[in-house]
Amino acid sequence: MDMRVIPKTKMKLVMVGNGMAGVRALEELLKLAPDLYDITVFGAEPHPNYNRILLSPVLAGEQTLDEIVLNDWAWYSDNGITLHAGFKVTQVDRVHRTVTGTNAQGESVKTNYDRLILATGSNPFILPLPGHDLPGVLAYRDIADTQAMIDAAAQYKHAVVIGGGLLGLEAANGLMKRGMQVTVVHVGEWLMERQLDKVAGQMLQTSLEARGMQFLMSAQTSAFQAGDAGRVAKVEFKDGSHVSADLVVMAVGIRPNTQLAESMGLHVNRGVVVTDTLQTVTDPRIWALGECAAHRGIAYGLVAPLFEQGKVLANHLAEFGIARYQGSQTSTKLKVTGIDLFSAGEFMGGEGTDEIVMSDPAGGVYKRLVLKDDKLVGACLYGDTVDGSWYFKLLRESRSVADIREKLMFGESNIGDVGHQGQSKAAAMADSDEVCGCNGVNKGTICKAIKDKGLFTLDEVRKQTKASASCGSCTGLVEQILMFTAGGDYSATPKMKPICGCTTHGHQAVRDAIRENKLLTTGSVFKFLEWRTPNGCASCRPAVNYYLISTWPKEAQDDPQSRFINERSHANIQKDGTYSVIPRMWGGETTADELRRIADVVDKYQIPTVKVTGGQRIDLLGVKKEDLVGVWNDIGMPCGHAYAKALRTVKTCVGSEWCRMGTQDSTQMGKDLEKAMWRMYAPHKVKFAVSGCPRNCAEAGIKDVGVIGVDSGWEMYIGGNGGIKTEVAEFFVKLKTAEEVLEYTGAFMQLYREEGWYLERTVHYMHRVGMDHIKKKVLNDETNRKALWARLQHALDGEPDPWFEFEKAHVDTRQFEAMTTV
Repeated sequence: MDMRVIPKTKMKLVMVGNGMAGVRALEELLKLAPDLYDITVFGAEPHPNYNRILLSPVLAGEQTLDEIVLNDWAWYSDNGITLHAGFKVTQVDRVHRTVTGTNAQGESVKTNYDRLILATGSNPFILPLPGHDLPGVLAYRDIADTQAMIDAAAQYKHAVVIGGGLLGLEAANGLMKRGMQVTVVHVGEWLMERQLDKVAGQMLQTSLEARGMQFLMSAQTSAFQAGDAGRVAKVEFKDGSHVSADLVVMAVGIRPNTQLAESMGLHVNRGVVVTDTLQTVTDPRIWALGECAAHRGIAYGLVAPLFEQGKVLANHLAEFGIARYQGSQTSTKLKVTGIDLFSAGEFMGGEGTDEIVMSDPAGGVYKRLVLKDDKLVGACLYGDTVDGSWYFKLLRESRSVADIREKLMFGESNIGDVGHQGQSKAAAMADSDEVCGCNGVNKGTICKAIKDKGLFTLDEVRKQTKASASCGSCTGLVEQILMFTAGGDYSATPKMKPICGCTTHGHQAVRDAIRENKLLTTGSVFKFLEWRTPNGCASCRPAVNYYLISTWPKEAQDDPQSRFINERSHANIQKDGTYSVIPRMWGGETTADELRRIADVVDKYQIPTVKVTGGQRIDLLGVKKEDLVGVWNDIGMPCGHAYAKALRTVKTCVGSEWCRMGTQDSTQMGKDLEKAMWRMYAPHKVKFAVSGCPRNCAEAGIKDVGVIGVDSGWEMYIGGNGGIKTEVAEFFVKLKTAEEVLEYTGAFMQLYREEGWYLERTVHYMHRVGMDHIKKKVLNDETNRKALWARLQHALDGEPDPWFEFEKAHVDTRQFEAMTTV
């Protein structure tokens, strides 16, 4: 009997369309059933799958076409996918189950299918007006359109954009950045009327006019006139007026691309009609998703619903058969030419609704919350959108907000005890909370990827999870999660890139401006440097605040609300919302009295976990926030700053005082270093270590400053890092006395404090400026070295202990008050 196994023939899956929605469905399918299908993809464009949302930055010259590719050519081959790029499908024979595609050269490709996906997307709507087919009249939909606009901007001066929606404004902004004079023509009374109410739309217009963009509102276009060269030269309006134009960009909307579906005999009504399984109602072998599909009468145009559809479709193609798409409740979070906008639900209000409105035109902030029957049913935010996802969560849950109504306008940070959501969002969010609405990625998924795969850059997180890879509005939050999850070691040097989307200025430019113009407050920095967002964001506020207090100690105004939640609470928040308290133990040395007090505190406050840290200290885990002040007071030990961008620990071995191998008193040296610099804030966390002999039991070789005792004195090493990517410290100098160790260490630290960029570890600072630069400033210039050491001592003199000197340390003790319920 022949027992040979006959290989199962793979089914043939063909997809028409190579856009974001369709390829996302294939990605999900490959996760579930990587060997089930022989996959073929037809794409009308001669490109691999790319992020259509990011065409605007390409037009503006901020990104290249290569940078917006989502799945490169290799991805298709690596996954065994046959891609016919540049082939438009001209015929589908449902009887014989064949697909035929043709390219621009007239070449044809024909293939069979067992199952077929239609992901044909949408077409730009072209106003059927006289002259719409003139040279120079373009739509704005794909790479070819974008390149044509770039080419036109290099040759011509005057552009007219028809349409004041998101796409039109992004096109106008990109053309302006390319040097063109741009007029936006909009038939509506205000801009982006589908996403913004009248007040927000007019605020947006005012802001864009200040940048040089011109507008013709409530204008109805009647025709496009050609010039002598046959190219468009004029746009005419129904009132008889006109405006000159060398380039006209149509951005008046999109229509589902259903031409192929109609030719196949599929049922089409506002798109290819599909069921909850994304199957077409006409042919169960054919699925449709994305902008071409109509589900329950709705054709979605936002990324998030399309990706939800992709997951459901993949579930059925993988023969699991359990997923259902029941429609999406959408929100819109956008950044229009650097201005943050958010809207969701019934933000225009109406009969039976109440409105809570906050308007600050001078500050560039507007908020409108719409309530009905004590439930949030709509929200419109301009300028400050940090709470957008929270409002959307309340809207989706349809929960009563009567108990928090008076605080609702002020955001999640003022509800309960979750901390300021600008800086603490990552720490305060639950794993199930959604971070990236476009791709449906929650915090837990991101954290797991960071931990399991050892990710430590934003690009790596995007590649692994897709979070922030689509519209990009959640980028700042993803960065916060990366920093929080990776223990604060996210520190890739930003080079000359802007600090964040709020400004075009890089870290060094901001540092220089603060020093040269003696700016002393975050507000003065934002105003002087013409910040796009008047109040900054979660990325730039902590950086600017640090630059202020490190540049002008005792003069600059420290802003506690510009610090992360840990630094405002002066303890490390844990995943369950409790805190960890780590008292300082000088050089890792303690006493019976200190240990007795710690034990009493653990019993008194029922602290569940006590752990010895890698930095030779004791960590009390699970402290309730309302108990923090009592714990600090009862322990009576100095703050350990285990939560801060500051000197964390000085690890020591017992040294010559006890060890028979020791050559120097490392414990005393460590205590001296720690007591000299323990209140020192820095661009990032800083760790020291002192070993009493070359056996290096204190692991000084992977610390920011490592000191090793030798027979003739001390060897000093700098720039070590024991984080995600271990970096070995470099030898810096050999010193004879303990006093020299203090001086040289302090000088190096002050140089790093004054020149380092926020969230830049010492190793990355060293790589950026070079060891020669540091040696020149510290080793080779005695006067400068002593001046650096003196400046550090001046900065630290009188610095308060935040656990005990609340007022002096600007600690708001109201945050520690237990909530009471009535």
